[in-house]
Amino acid sequence: MTSRARASRGPGSRSARLVAALTAAALSLTLAACGGGSGSASAKEPDSQPVAGGVKLAALWPLTGQPVNGPTPDHPVLVTKIDNTANSQPQLGLRQADLITEELVEGGMTRLAVFFYQHLPKTAGPVRSMRASDIGIVKPAHAVIVASGAAPPTLGRLKAAGVTFFQEGGPGYFRESSRRAPYNLMVEIPKLARTLKKKAVVPASYLPWGKESDFTGGQPATSVRAIFSRSHTTSWRYQGGKYHNDNSFAADGQRFVPDSLLVVRVRLGDAGYLDPAGNPVPETIYAGRGQFELFHKGQVVRGTWKKASKQTPIQLSTAAGPLKVPAGHVWVELVPNAKGGGQVISTK
Repeated sequence: MTSRARASRGPGSRSARLVAALTAAALSLTLAACGGGSGSASAKEPDSQPVAGGVKLAALWPLTGQPVNGPTPDHPVLVTKIDNTANSQPQLGLRQADLITEELVEGGMTRLAVFFYQHLPKTAGPVRSMRASDIGIVKPAHAVIVASGAAPPTLGRLKAAGVTFFQEGGPGYFRESSRRAPYNLMVEIPKLARTLKKKAVVPASYLPWGKESDFTGGQPATSVRAIFSRSHTTSWRYQGGKYHNDNSFAADGQRFVPDSLLVVRVRLGDAGYLDPAGNPVPETIYAGRGQFELFHKGQVVRGTWKKASKQTPIQLSTAAGPLKVPAGHVWVELVPNAKGGGQVISTK
């Protein structure tokens, strides 16, 4: 992680020039991200809250790779676990996200890990529980998890991994009377963020960010189906320079409309316990190596990913060498590999 630069005093002094030089060198190595969904969310929008405090970071946002034009937040990344079944309708808060990761949970269903950093929605949810799979998702961003809770084995693993998390009863949590339990737990993200210890650092780049020119294209692919199981498929359509989720559960105006889709094929493990319905709980092994597909501008490039550990960022490469992701908003699909029953189908 890179410390945020502080304004130096006395720019004419030798020590000040040294500080300025060291700061510039450090910031040149920093990459970063911008919040939003279907375009950047503005602080003037009624359903968006501007972040408070912070100082300017002359670099890129860690979760989108876009240039920083304002103050950086004084809170860490907040990853909110949101239900992704028909029972979650309408999902709230997705549009203000910087990045979203979709992961498999029990029963063949999926859950969303929604990353908030630059912009915070007033309300997000419905909030659901954590999984051990989340360790590999949140650790590279040094993020705080916002969830309803977790099974005892999962809580133990999260604590052992040094993951900070909030459960029901924490700041900003409330039950929405118009919804039925357990799909009625919501959270006021700004209220929770105000209770967090202020951070003087900005997370490292979550993905290997690059420029638009770094994406040389590949095969045409304007329709994508990420098949997680027999029970769930997430369908995407490329239109107007963005990817649209055709079976989204988000409320009107709340959809996250990414610039790119990163489909990471992962191994599945057994979390070691059953859910209340008696279903085995799978664990996404988000470390090691495997295959990936990057969809951008209606085209797809395929290659190999590797992640040295659950704590480290993912790296991408093709036969031509390291691959960078064009800066922008990204939806990451952690789709099980063929052995795990997953499949990815793309068409022109």
